[in-house]
Amino acid sequence: MTKAELIAALAEKSGMTKTDVLRVLGAFDQVLLDALAAGDEVTTVAGKFKVKESAARSGRNPKTGETIQIAAKRKVAFVASKALKDRIGG
Repeated sequence: MTKAELIAALAEKSGMTKTDVLRVLGAFDQVLLDALAAGDEVTTVAGKFKVKESAARSGRNPKTGETIQIAAKRKVAFVASKALKDRIGG
């Protein structure tokens, strides 16, 4: 589903205009990004977005076989809710 298709579907289901839906989605994106940047979790009906810390580790360059150091980083994880898992059969 493209963003335009999502906006059209939400407008149809909610009775809102596409412009209003676009504003709401933009606000949701901004709130989600701000919360995740602050390290907070965001829970929706579909599941939970959270930031996970990945520790520094050693790796191997597959091309040369050389051992390299991979830096620690933060990454976003999504955990599907029970309702979503039940809905998709997972």
